[in-house]
Amino acid sequence: MPARRSGLGRGLEALIPQRDVIDQGYAVLSIDHIEPNPNQPRHAFDDAALDELTASIVEVGLLQPVVVRPIDGSRYELIAGERRWRAARRAGLVEVPAVVRSTDDQGTLTEALIENVQREDLGPLEEAAAYRQLLEDFDLTHEDIGKRVGKSRTSVTNAMRLLQLPASIQGMLERRELAAGAARALLSVEDLAFAEHIARRAAEDGWSVRQVEDAVRVRAGQSDDQPKPKIKQIRPVAIIELEHRLSEHLGAPVKIQYRGDKGKVVINFSSLDELERIYRDFYS
Repeated sequence: MPARRSGLGRGLEALIPQRDVIDQGYAVLSIDHIEPNPNQPRHAFDDAALDELTASIVEVGLLQPVVVRPIDGSRYELIAGERRWRAARRAGLVEVPAVVRSTDDQGTLTEALIENVQREDLGPLEEAAAYRQLLEDFDLTHEDIGKRVGKSRTSVTNAMRLLQLPASIQGMLERRELAAGAARALLSVEDLAFAEHIARRAAEDGWSVRQVEDAVRVRAGQSDDQPKPKIKQIRPVAIIELEHRLSEHLGAPVKIQYRGDKGKVVINFSSLDELERIYRDFYS
C-alpha cells in the first residue's frame, strides 16, 4: 500500500497548520515520532475493528487527531488515540494530526476537544469521529456528549452511526458526492454490496435522499416477500398420547393432524400386505 503524506481528513486540513510542532495546540507529526503510552491500561485491540478503521482512513483520512505530549526532543507519547494511531500505521500514513498537550489532565483535554467540535464547521463524518473520540478516549456517554455540545443524545447516536457505513460510502460522503441524509438511509441495509451499489447510483445519477429511501424500501419489500418459516404450534398432550396408543395398537406410525375441533388421522403403511393387516387389526 503506498504511503500517504498526511493523514488529515478534508476538514482537518483547513483546521490544523501544516508544520511540525505547535506547543499546546494542533500539529501534524511524523507517525514514527509518536510512541504508545507504556501505562496505557488497554493492550488488546480487536483486529476486525482495526481493519474497519484502517479502511476508513485509507478512504477519507484520519478524521480526528491523536492526543500527545512531548517527551524528548521531537519524540511524543500518546495520551489518547492509540487505536487511531495503530490503524494509521496499518494504512501506511507517514504523518498524523495531533493535539499537543503538556498535561494529560482528562478534564482539560475533554474541554479542549469539545470546544473544537463546537467552534468548527465540521462535516458529518468529522462530527461523528469527534463524538467517537470523546466516547472512546475520555469515557463520555452519548448523553454526556449531547449535554456538552448542546445536542440530544439521539442526535449524537445517529451522527455516530455514519461511521458504521462501508469505507467506500464514507468516501462518497466525505467528498460530498452523497448527502448525509442519503447515507443515513443506507444504514438500514444489511447487504453491504447492495448499499454500495445504491450509493454509487445516487452519486452518479444525482439521486435525491427520497430516491435513495425509496430504493431501500423496495429492497426491504423484496425481502418481505420471501417465504417466512412457519411457527411450530404446541400440540396438545392428549393428542400426542392418543397417537402413541393408536400406533401401538395398529403396529404402524400414526399422525393426528388437529386444529380447532377438526382434524384427520394419517396411518402410514409400507405395502399392501401391511395395509390389509392394519385393516384387520382395526376391526378386530
